[in-house]
Amino acid sequence: MKNIFVTGGAMTPFGRHAGVLAPELAQRAILEAMNDAGVEARDIQAIYCANVLGGMILGQLIVRDLGFGGIPVYNVENACASGATAVHLARHAMMAEQYDTVLVFGIEQLTALGGGTIPLQRNDHKTELYAKAGMVLPAVYAMRGTRFLHERSATPADLAAVAVKNRRHGSLNEYAQQRTEATVEEVLASRMIADPLTLLQCCPSQVDGAAAVVLRTRRPAQGRAVKLLSSVVVSGIRERADDDILDAEITARAARQAYEQADLGPQDLDVVELHDAFTIAELLYYEALGLAPRGEAVALLQSGATRLGGRVPVNPSGGLLAKGHPLGATGVAQMVELMWQLQGRAGARQVEGAKVGLTQCTGGGIAGVDHAASSVHLLGV
Repeated sequence: MKNIFVTGGAMTPFGRHAGVLAPELAQRAILEAMNDAGVEARDIQAIYCANVLGGMILGQLIVRDLGFGGIPVYNVENACASGATAVHLARHAMMAEQYDTVLVFGIEQLTALGGGTIPLQRNDHKTELYAKAGMVLPAVYAMRGTRFLHERSATPADLAAVAVKNRRHGSLNEYAQQRTEATVEEVLASRMIADPLTLLQCCPSQVDGAAAVVLRTRRPAQGRAVKLLSSVVVSGIRERADDDILDAEITARAARQAYEQADLGPQDLDVVELHDAFTIAELLYYEALGLAPRGEAVALLQSGATRLGGRVPVNPSGGLLAKGHPLGATGVAQMVELMWQLQGRAGARQVEGAKVGLTQCTGGGIAGVDHAASSVHLLGV
């Protein structure tokens, strides 16, 4: 199997970028990633642009003035998993020996939406009906949270502790939108969004950002070579009436395939960046990714294992809760964070001795399935 290396990466700070258009924001990340990889426009053979709400042919619009000379530009939309899916597709093309050097970037400007929850799929009458009845994503995760508290004998403070951890990590990350720490009491006292989830337990919906990586089949001559060990994208399976809402089946399935592809297991992970759009999600994904046995997610969190300095730090970037979640950029930004971590370039949030990392990103709300898509990648040095 052909080796694929992440040879450079960059991201913009996540937050409000008033007066900055999407092309300019994306170009900042693109040019910095290329400089980090030591490549020029003439070296890039194909470009993958991940975006959800930016409109048609956004990739071509963004790179039009950067001198790439008419190479293929692929626009990728797969909801919140768009960035991860773009990396997955680029890897496949490189393994098929179509390309040796590829640029992948993600971009989103959620501030242009004016606030509120992220809109669900609008060309499906069942999903529209669910949304009109209040079944938006915060409500879905609130139901999972309520069930989790009931079945696992957990408390609202256990959910809040995820936000406390990730905001602590985010305070160390100059790219994070939220850089203020919070206590459990402050998290629980913040405005209720969907019981039991309060404001500080939901990722910000007013955020812009871009991230980019350069993938190559040639091992870099300098620095620690970060290898893309496995890449998996799966779709949701139609749910039955008796499905367990605490079983993140789509993510567990993707993780099993990714571990098998890399010939590794959860015990080999040193650092994880996962899709903590809501606090309850991180706890469910501990179990789906095999970091904790079923029913032991809270114990893992309380042990300190997932904090910086712990056995397997989760979301040292601050995660979606603190760093922010500009949809198309998120999966690529997770890759950038892991590249920095594995190369020892993460500064105050560095996970010491990290050699293997995992990224996990889910996306899409459709009536009748867990999620529309889920992606898991393993990277290593």
